[in-house]
Amino acid sequence: RFDRQLRHVFVNSVIEKLTSRPVADILGKTHRELGVSQKLSDQWEKAIRHVFDHQKQTVLEFSAQTQHVGLRHFSCRLVPEFNDEGHIESVLGVTHDITNRRAFEQRLLEQDLRKDEFLATLAHELRNPLAPIRTGLQLLKFAPRSEEVVARTLPVMERQLGQLVRLVDDLLDVSRISSGKIVLKRERISFQDIAAAALEASRPSIDAAGHTLSIDWPSDAVWLDADPTRLSQIFSNLLTNSAKYMQAGGHITFSARLENDNIVVAVHDTGMGIPADMLGLVFDMFTQVNRTLDRAQGGLGIGLSLVKTLVEMHAGLVSAASEGVDKGSTFTVTLPTALPLVVDAPVVQPAASVAAPAKHRILVVDDNIDAAETMVMLLDLSGHQARAAFGGQEALDAAIELCPDVVFLDIGLPGMNGYEVARRLLANPATAAAKLIALTGWGTEEDIRKSKMAGFHAHLIKPVDPAAVDEILARFLPARTSS
Repeated sequence: RFDRQLRHVFVNSVIEKLTSRPVADILGKTHRELGVSQKLSDQWEKAIRHVFDHQKQTVLEFSAQTQHVGLRHFSCRLVPEFNDEGHIESVLGVTHDITNRRAFEQRLLEQDLRKDEFLATLAHELRNPLAPIRTGLQLLKFAPRSEEVVARTLPVMERQLGQLVRLVDDLLDVSRISSGKIVLKRERISFQDIAAAALEASRPSIDAAGHTLSIDWPSDAVWLDADPTRLSQIFSNLLTNSAKYMQAGGHITFSARLENDNIVVAVHDTGMGIPADMLGLVFDMFTQVNRTLDRAQGGLGIGLSLVKTLVEMHAGLVSAASEGVDKGSTFTVTLPTALPLVVDAPVVQPAASVAAPAKHRILVVDDNIDAAETMVMLLDLSGHQARAAFGGQEALDAAIELCPDVVFLDIGLPGMNGYEVARRLLANPATAAAKLIALTGWGTEEDIRKSKMAGFHAHLIKPVDPAAVDEILARFLPARTSS
């Protein structure tokens, strides 16, 4: 409480603890007389006088160094106190420690900034692969019969499409992690098989940059109880990261060693390295070590965060090390090993007839006309009888005419959605035997659960790999045999 001379006329014990001064030493003195800094004293005097002059409350926020807990941030509400004649007799100050609130607000500001940076990076990353795909389409359009143009253009378009798919998959994984929906599908598998799959996925990036690769793995199989897809994703992310953040002609070492009941896997590169102040942050979501334009190598800043989460879900540890900028980096993953897998001797079957691809009637339903027609072209080239439909009712009518063995059905159809189309196909005896395959851009665990509940036999996510289409057809449809 302050009087008109700005002197303290009442303070409680909390002030005594914060300032380490007896209450008696504070009473009757102004902030300036107590040795408070000139800047802070000016703030207090201005705020208190404002209340006396305008007869209304105000709020003062300030920071002060305390003896026991260091720098703290405070908010003081200054309220006028009136006497019986209606005049302001004093000003009451009620002060709250807002240090935690300030820290939280700062984190929100930083997250908002990182979100804006992420969205800008996402737009950049999506445009990067789209540019050569668009250019490639123009090349194929203007030189459709040039074998050289086709041979050079198609691999580029395939690589860039793979990059787009990877970006979308990473974004979906972030969403699943945030909502706790990633579930590991564990099985007994050797580290060598997982590492080989990771190398296959990352080899195009390594070769395209002209890097060399050294491998040093245990010669005997090392068994893990793991999700092979997710574990391969961990190592392919690390290998691709090394290839990306390194000048052309660099070197990557992919090594592993046994240590007690663990396997310690390291991916070392001779690339741009990691500044010391970033080593503790590289696994945070949306973090990129270097965003300067002259060294921009792409990436959304979510790959290493996914690595950390997936490693920890496997009860492992991941760490980063670097001697500094342009001195390379090493990412180390430690995973628990499992007991060796006992494999029964294979049963040799007598030679039998050889399966040959069968011709099937297939209906493709998608309101995206280009997507539907290109899918039909792909199936026709594989020897099937395929037909497209672009809406729900059109699909039902086409199914009656075609009696399809398989229906590739988009979920997000306008009007009658894919779930309703599936329900009607299954309810009609003429089409009930068809295998229904969801072919959609919706790919969360909940989306897959919904399609299964609706009666779909399988769920494919756009853009679908032609090999996945062949695998689905082989799984659900019989092949004809020949002697």
